[in-house]
Amino acid sequence: MNPSANKQLNPYSQNLKKEQDELVIQYLPAVRAMAYRLRERLPASVDVNDLISIGTEEMIKLSRRYDKEQNDSFWGYGKKRVYGSMLDFLRSLDTMSRSNRRLIKLVDHEITAYLGEHGKEPDDAYLAKVLNEDIEKVAEARNSAMIVSVMSLNEQITVLSAEDTAQTVEKDQLMEMVHQILTHFSEREQMIIQLYYFEELNLKEISDILEISESRISQIHKKLLAKIKEELGMHHG
Repeated sequence: MNPSANKQLNPYSQNLKKEQDELVIQYLPAVRAMAYRLRERLPASVDVNDLISIGTEEMIKLSRRYDKEQNDSFWGYGKKRVYGSMLDFLRSLDTMSRSNRRLIKLVDHEITAYLGEHGKEPDDAYLAKVLNEDIEKVAEARNSAMIVSVMSLNEQITVLSAEDTAQTVEKDQLMEMVHQILTHFSEREQMIIQLYYFEELNLKEISDILEISESRISQIHKKLLAKIKEELGMHHG
């Protein structure tokens, strides 16, 4: 028996591995595009290369489990999971303590109030002064708030409500609720939410399409979240 024969992969495995690697290489641009789109909606502290490498790692894992007999499109099969892995990574950056969460809400509240009055967002120095907080802490809370705003509705509600009410709300139920709430919003506001959640455009793209400031879009988005939390409170009270 030739001892080196054992070490070689059999041709089938070798071929399979080659196919898997080719899949990964083929869809790398899609992972990069996904990472860049997500990155645009995040604070400067998040490195796009981290998102790309997390997404690529997930794609390699998925390629090993992919069965083209069962799924004709690898990207169709893996896209959600790749995106999910990037969101998990963001969530790990965003391990907020209770006190942080309180500050995030305060910062958010002040930004919204200032926006309503002045039509633009305040700077960190103003927030630090109003809240009597350290400017670094305020900047950090603002970053976390941005990270949270990128997560899906389900996740946002979980992160922002102390109790995990979202756990008991199925996605379809949630969407149903969103549609219900939206009937009370103006057409323009509905359009913005539609683009943001259902078309997954980022704030800058929506801002260009509708010629409306990104801060105003954030404001409408927060109004929706507040309403959803109110509804959830009523359902689970």
